[in-house]
Amino acid sequence: MSRWSEIRDGAALYEDEAILVLDKPAGISVMGERHETDLVRLAEEEGETLYPVHRIDKVTSGAVLFAKEVRFHSVLTRQFNRRTVDKSYLAVTRSTGLPRTGTIDLPLGVGRKNRVRVAGNRGDIVADEKDGGDGGDGGEVRWSLAPGAGFGEKRSYPSLTVFARVGDDGRHTVLAVRPVTGRRHQIRVHLAWTGHAIEGDPLFDRESAAAGARTRLHSWWLAFDAPWAGPGARLEFQAPPDADFWVPLGGDLAGGPAADELDRAHRVLAERAAAEADRWDAAGA
Repeated sequence: MSRWSEIRDGAALYEDEAILVLDKPAGISVMGERHETDLVRLAEEEGETLYPVHRIDKVTSGAVLFAKEVRFHSVLTRQFNRRTVDKSYLAVTRSTGLPRTGTIDLPLGVGRKNRVRVAGNRGDIVADEKDGGDGGDGGEVRWSLAPGAGFGEKRSYPSLTVFARVGDDGRHTVLAVRPVTGRRHQIRVHLAWTGHAIEGDPLFDRESAAAGARTRLHSWWLAFDAPWAGPGARLEFQAPPDADFWVPLGGDLAGGPAADELDRAHRVLAERAAAEADRWDAAGA
């Protein structure tokens, strides 16, 4: 069996005449690798042409969408551009103390060695925290740059990420995360620059990554319109992480959060994302 056949057979979540949805393993790129292989190249070598509708990082696992023809690719990329696709991730951070929900509204740019970074100084990041009013661990936080801060002379890209906390084990926090915008490395950079780097991320947790730790970021939930399947058709997929994803967690979260906690967090995340997208559109961003 070829490598592509092995990946395809083991990772296919859904397939019809228009699309293929794969649960991508961590450690292989979707496309564009110069000196290594990637999924598009592996498929091409076996005579299958696929058009990635979006990308997730090489170190990120989970659901990724491919079109089988250019005409379907166009239909789907328009939805991503219009932000009508629901895409949610799960992340395990090397931190605690996060409130129930949060918004990271920080522009991104490119720094030295073409590395993505926040387009401003770390000291100019402001956290606006609101108590949940219940005396517990509710509440919300919003990170943004202080008025007038930022690198005005360099090109930057408005970027917005929202999250809902699933739980923590005293050393790590599990988050459901949604990038309202879709910038390169957005979730990884936003969380790291606000003090909540993802476990095993080679950009921000080099020691763990060098020791072979997996990056705990997973493309979990994907939903989009499918006009080829009939009027009003919308497809929705979940790609639960494998057991290895949850290895760093202990306590009540050992083995991963309970299904009802994940469902609750997803509902909260969807509400938060909708509210922020409306605010974003109203501001003309």
